[in-house]
Formats: sequence, C-alpha cells, structure tokens
Amino acid sequence: MSDPEPCRIKQEETEEQTELMMENEEKLLSVRKCFTCTQCGKSLTSNYSLKLHMMIHTGEKPFTCTECGMSFRQSGNLSQHMNVHTGEKTHKCDQCGSTFLKASNLKVHLRVHTKEKPYSCFVCGKSLTRQQSLKKHLKIHTGVREYVCFQCGKTFISADHLKLHQRIHTGEKPYKCSHCDKSFSQLHRLKSHERIHTD
Repeated sequence: MSDPEPCRIKQEETEEQTELMMENEEKLLSVRKCFTCTQCGKSLTSNYSLKLHMMIHTGEKPFTCTECGMSFRQSGNLSQHMNVHTGEKTHKCDQCGSTFLKASNLKVHLRVHTKEKPYSCFVCGKSLTRQQSLKKHLKIHTGVREYVCFQCGKTFISADHLKLHQRIHTGEKPYKCSHCDKSFSQLHRLKSHERIHTD
C-alpha cells in the first residue's frame, strides 16, 4: 500500500530543510563579517579588508607617487594614478574609439551610446546619466544656493555657475576666436560668434 499522506511528509521535510538552510545562511553571514573595526564598529569580511579600512582612521597611505608626491592606501590606486602623468589612456570605447584614464570614466561615457540615464529625480522625474548631475539638479528643487559671490553677494547652485559669474567682475575672457581678435567669457558665446565667420 502507498503512503496515505505523502505530500504532508514531504512538506514537513521541506520546512525543516528551509529552517536549517536559513540558520546556516545566518551563521555564514556572521562568519563572513567577523572582523570589526575598533574605531567605528564597522564589520568587514577579511583581515585584509580590516587593515585597509583602519588606514582611513590612521591616515596611513604607504604608496607614494614619485612624480607628484600624492599618496594612496593601495598599490593599485597608485598604478592607476600614474596614468595621469604618462597620459596613457588604457580604457577604450568600442563604439567610437574615445579613450579614458579610468574604467569608471569609460563606463559613464558608454551611456552616451546606450542612452542609459540611471539616475532619476524623485521630484520631477528627470533622468540623468551621472549621480553627480542628479545631485546638482536636485538643488533646483531645494533652492539651496551655497555658492556666494563675495563681490556682489549673488548666490549660485554650483561652483561652475559661480565661476562663470565671477568673470563679469574679473573681465576674464578665456575663449578666443580663431578667426579674429574677439574673446568671450563663455564657450557658448564663442561658438555662436564663430558662426559669423563660417556662414
């Protein structure tokens, strides 16, 4: 004869197995993060990670650039930094051939081709390609204008906007026309002017 309640027995085994798996998973997670920082209480997964983390508190940066003296916590960061001095851009876009010093810069650049805009404003829904651009955008909604012109007191949402404004006071015009002797304080004004020569 067959078992009268095969499903119930099977179900009980599954529940026991699930409980056991959950217990093992919890134990595994606690073992994974058993290296705790004595300074701030952060838990880390390895002794090596803890040593690296402790350098934040001690300020230790044992890897120093021979060109400029800048120091780093990890040798890999120093190696990547050296590209700044050599000008070597090892990360190439397979879409357009543009090259970049860092893989992270290439990753952001690729969004130009994919049209990916992963950062969305929770106020108006506008999507942006970079997190930094989203932070800047949010200031439009909050009204925070933390950059102040010390000459006239006008406030701005970004350092870039303040810098552009300050050219009014300094008279700086860094954008020079290649066709005549005119100069401009803003790039878009130069581009608009140059159309006179090309039309």
